[in-house]
Amino acid sequence: MMDVKKALEDSDNYLMNTYNRFPLVLRKGRGMKVWSADGKEYLDFVGGIAVNVLGHCHPKVVVAIQKQAQRLIHVSNYYHIEPQINLAKVLVEHSFADKVFFCNSGAEANEAAIKLVRKYAKENIGTERFEIITADNSFHGRTLAALSASGQVKLQKGFEPMVPGFRYVPFNDADAIKKAITSKTAAVMLEPIQGEGGVRLPEEDYLSKVRKICSMNNLLLVFDEVQTGIGRTGKLFAYEHYGITPDIMTLAKGLGSGVPIGAMLATGEVSSAFKPADHGSTFGGNPLVCAAGLATLNAILEDGFVLDQCRRMGEYLIQKLNALKEDFPSIIAEIRGRGLLVGMELTKECGAAVKACIERGVLINCTAGNVLRFMPPLTVQKKDIDHLATVLEDVFERMS
Repeated sequence: MMDVKKALEDSDNYLMNTYNRFPLVLRKGRGMKVWSADGKEYLDFVGGIAVNVLGHCHPKVVVAIQKQAQRLIHVSNYYHIEPQINLAKVLVEHSFADKVFFCNSGAEANEAAIKLVRKYAKENIGTERFEIITADNSFHGRTLAALSASGQVKLQKGFEPMVPGFRYVPFNDADAIKKAITSKTAAVMLEPIQGEGGVRLPEEDYLSKVRKICSMNNLLLVFDEVQTGIGRTGKLFAYEHYGITPDIMTLAKGLGSGVPIGAMLATGEVSSAFKPADHGSTFGGNPLVCAAGLATLNAILEDGFVLDQCRRMGEYLIQKLNALKEDFPSIIAEIRGRGLLVGMELTKECGAAVKACIERGVLINCTAGNVLRFMPPLTVQKKDIDHLATVLEDVFERMS
């Protein structure tokens, strides 16, 4: 058995201090469960931060990776790549988009979207058009441009000056977007549901209003679906809930069930602004990750069960959490979510609750300071949710 103490010491000695890591060394995962190096079992409601949509080590994804690794792991994008072509086809056939660009992460997908907005706008809207309106409390990634697009000053502190070209407005306020438009505006970029910002949902007509504003002002609409995409909300993409389509969409997280893959999708007209050498990625869309992505999508789409399961279990999870809210009104302020992206806002900091759940064998996440965020695999079962509720009840009773 691994010497866990030594592993933790080595982690401190050799890894940069960019995460507040819990003292767990996770070594194995299957479905909803993971096991630490010391043999302890945990029920995983973090899911790799909305990544493990089919659970840990789903057999179809594992086999696809194994077969592809034996055949061809990587070649340059100077050549055509069969799994990349096949994955792009599935994404296009099941979305608004006509073209796909592959990269390695959500931040990179958003970088690609920002570059495409600027290129398209300069060629088709106006040479001075480059600004993008984003929302307060949004999160679009950790690279410098993606961080600049994110409406969270606390994340930008220490990395100034930010990349110019972003204006921030309150989320859920369509009039604020109207007022923020200037002669330099090229696009509006939003998360359909703000995940890192605390699982903030839009009002039912907000995104349709934004779509109309963009269309009337000849602006592009970009949806960051890095967290909400690939079935997380009960539909393959969150925009499908609102009866509208964006011009550009970004994906990552659940797309590859854990391998590093991101994608930027766009309509044919908008994507035509990119020409050879305008953008690229050495590893983007390589054979291995695209094989994993294709297996993931096929498993989700093949019979509709996974999306149906996500919707039903999401409703059940919210029901169970609301029952806890009734029992602990002084601790729980609000439950909100869609599908299996669910937030429980507490009246106090949630770090202690996360730690207490880990001690009881359940992994959960805290975001925005006081919001417990639940992002389990879309295959989660009622018994898993019941166990989560039992653990939370015990934790809150001790916090009361």
